[in-house]
Amino acid sequence: MSAAALRPSRLRATDLLRVGSFGLRTRRLRTGLSTIGVAIGIAAMVAVLGLSASSREELQQQIRALGTNLLQVQAGEGFGRGSGELPDTAVAMVSRIGPVTAVSSLATIDATVRRTDLVSEGITGGIGVFAADPGLAASLNIAMRDGEFLNSASAEFPNVVLGSVTAQNLAIDDVSNGLRLFIGGQWFAVVGIMDPVSAAEGLDRGVVIGYGAAESNVVGDDVVPEVLYVRTEDGAVDDVRNVLAATVNPQTPEEVEVSRPSDVLAAQDAADSAFTSLLLGLGGVALLVGGIGIANVMVIAVIERRTEIGLRRALGATKAHIRRQFLTEALLLAGAGGLVGVGLGAGITAIAGKVQHWPVVVPPIAIVGGLVAALVIGAIAGLYPAARAARMPPTVALRSS
Repeated sequence: MSAAALRPSRLRATDLLRVGSFGLRTRRLRTGLSTIGVAIGIAAMVAVLGLSASSREELQQQIRALGTNLLQVQAGEGFGRGSGELPDTAVAMVSRIGPVTAVSSLATIDATVRRTDLVSEGITGGIGVFAADPGLAASLNIAMRDGEFLNSASAEFPNVVLGSVTAQNLAIDDVSNGLRLFIGGQWFAVVGIMDPVSAAEGLDRGVVIGYGAAESNVVGDDVVPEVLYVRTEDGAVDDVRNVLAATVNPQTPEEVEVSRPSDVLAAQDAADSAFTSLLLGLGGVALLVGGIGIANVMVIAVIERRTEIGLRRALGATKAHIRRQFLTEALLLAGAGGLVGVGLGAGITAIAGKVQHWPVVVPPIAIVGGLVAALVIGAIAGLYPAARAARMPPTVALRSS
């Protein structure tokens, strides 16, 4: 048969995968260690993106629960008397502002909460007591787990609403059994249990009673509001914010502090984004180290397998075939590390999310991006070893064996 009749050598995809994976299958320890190097970098990047997305989703849920139209008013220190108290007329005055849809006040009561009067007064369980008006539920968008919130009638009598954590600590999950708590030396009927409230710090670990009940049954004196919660119409937040201080305390408006709780969460979200960028950079460094490890392994593989390269070249394999073989080996090695890393990163995100009680969110871009990054770093790391193997003359390769 003439030389012209010989068909050129071909390397089918199945053959390429077989010869490309041969080195990985025969050197399992080296393959495993190299895979771990890539997996650590990918896992770090996926976990950072996943934890960032989970934390951001938690913040967004809190912002949605708060609403961006909620304002908080407190007494501050100014140039006047600086009493640290809000006027008794604050709620009534603020309610007259046109765009205000709901307003309520909250005050802290110095009293203990006990399941029974037989419990020592010093054993409080860290439960705080708050006095509030019935409008608090509308101002803070409070949802009830069981029972109902205080109304204009029940707030005047010894009735109490429990925070979510308080109810859990006291082992109370419903209000149908006529349960009572001993608060400040008086028995209070439990009429409701709130769902978690993110707008008012400490409310989950406390109990809420009405102003009338607090003044007549606990403190025996007038209770001064400490904080106002003002809900406005959408789009009117800034306008209401500008007039709140003067409305609450016309004589010394500089002693009134007005804030928007959602602004704190938004700032925290921005800080988390900056921190995420830093951690992604560290994950990229780990991935780069893994890529260098792949390049090192492939260079060693080329040196160790010179006989195999020379024999295959002598049997008709072209330079392109040798180049594809070692490049495929590098891609398979990096791809395996990418798969392990994505799974490990998602697992870390799920575990951390459960521990922190966050919604578990693993962005698709983290999964796809992790695999693509692993393959890209594998391709880059395998280019030089593959080119070096392809350039090796068959006679030199066989002679060096």
